[in-house]
Amino acid sequence: MKKRRVVITGLGVVAPNGIGKDEFWNALINGKSGVDLIMSFDTSELSSKIAAQSIDFDPLNYMDKKLARKVDRFVHLGLAASRMALDDSSLNLEKENRDRIGIIVGSVFGGVLFHESQIIARCQGKLNRVDPLTVPKVTSNSVTSHIAMTYGITGLNLVVSNACASGANAIGQAFSFIQNNEADIIFAGGVEAPISPITFASFCNLQLLSRGNSSPQTACRPYDKERDGFVLGEGGSVLIVEELTHAIKRNAYVYAEIAGYATNCGSYHMILPEPGGIENGKVMKAAIDDAEMQPQDIDYISAYGNATQLYDKAETQSIKRVFNEAAYNIPVSSIKSMIGHAVGASGALEAVSCILALENNVIPPTINYSSPDPDCDLDYVPNKARKARLNSVLLNSCGVGNNNASLIFSRFIDKRSAN
Repeated sequence: MKKRRVVITGLGVVAPNGIGKDEFWNALINGKSGVDLIMSFDTSELSSKIAAQSIDFDPLNYMDKKLARKVDRFVHLGLAASRMALDDSSLNLEKENRDRIGIIVGSVFGGVLFHESQIIARCQGKLNRVDPLTVPKVTSNSVTSHIAMTYGITGLNLVVSNACASGANAIGQAFSFIQNNEADIIFAGGVEAPISPITFASFCNLQLLSRGNSSPQTACRPYDKERDGFVLGEGGSVLIVEELTHAIKRNAYVYAEIAGYATNCGSYHMILPEPGGIENGKVMKAAIDDAEMQPQDIDYISAYGNATQLYDKAETQSIKRVFNEAAYNIPVSSIKSMIGHAVGASGALEAVSCILALENNVIPPTINYSSPDPDCDLDYVPNKARKARLNSVLLNSCGVGNNNASLIFSRFIDKRSAN
């Protein structure tokens, strides 16, 4: 059976440097950072005191007070992003078979903010004060369930949780389900709200976070020789992923086509990247193969680029494994330099960046790049956005436990005769 073509028809995003696709994109191409000092809890005992937070986000712009009180911040982000994506897609759900609409969201920590508040209550000897709604508030599927209940969606409903590749895998799984005629439309993306005391302290004590506290906006320095770790971030992104014929019939605007997807696991270590980037290279090549392309067809790589010494080096090696000498001619950038590392939401936020890069023929930069590293010697689009004709872009996502995912987004070409 011939696989169906899959396109993107709606974008919703809440990021530390912009809310909504237009504000987010303008921030990216202008190199605007969303990193600042943490004010929500005491960081005096920690080596890192900064995070990429969506400070201007107000959940009451997207839901009523009663619902906002019932759910954790990560659900706030998911509901807001899904509403933006739905509005952007011009979908009329009243005309759709909601059994054929699904939801797939990536999240690692779920309702960790609320969960930690209840742990603190327990530590204070107030077990009888633990909120009875703790379980439904903290479960990762609360975000997909609330999106479903908001819109009466009765199709597949899944949470993907495999570290920093979660968001990319959620979109990839949506692609696969629609390709194989198991859904026509899927709300797909990632959400994360991990800026909480215990979670932040754990990342900090693992020595994964940047200590650039004196200059928060320049702290995250992917591929730079002086990089000292990532900045933990939060955010949410939801895409409307749709079968092409369905989109054409309703005269939808098509942002891009998902051309390929692959996922694997390096099986090496829970924290450290696999040396040499062998398995990460394999997953990029597998996504290119899935798209029935060649490496030379890729015009831009949206990299994982988390600004740690080991991961940036390993990713650079994996890119060279796939593209060989041509790797030096392909622009590679990491928007984590601007939005921090939102863990399970990162791949979904980066997917929006890829799609808007295709639409605008502009590559967002890697900001804060000043000292070249001999081990990271590719073209990282330093500090300024770059105009370029883009037809196909590769999104690379990695994560703890060596989980990897790659997506290929292509400029949409209407080949109706091929359907």
